[in-house]
Amino acid sequence: MTQDTVIDLARSAVFVVLKVSAPMLLASLTIGLVISLIQTITSIQEATLSFVPKLLVIMLMLVLTGGWMFQTIEEFTVELFNNFGNYIHESASATGSLSVLAYMFRLL
Repeated sequence: MTQDTVIDLARSAVFVVLKVSAPMLLASLTIGLVISLIQTITSIQEATLSFVPKLLVIMLMLVLTGGWMFQTIEEFTVELFNNFGNYIHESASATGSLSVLAYMFRLL
């Protein structure tokens, strides 16, 4: 594996994590902001008041977007595993020698 390949894989992994977590984080941020505004308007200063609504919204978002999240992670994982042999071959050609593992994947 070359440095460029490793950087591309890391970039793709971070992008998938951000993409999958964004709906829940944005919903939680929105609910927290709304609850904070309500607390400010009504002068209720209870630190734990926003916990239950945030938890409910995160659970709702998980139910609504869970299928898409699973599909996104599955696509990334399948692509990663499908290209595993290519990563081994890149590594073997970069070093100039084939290891036992690289030889096994070359037979595939």
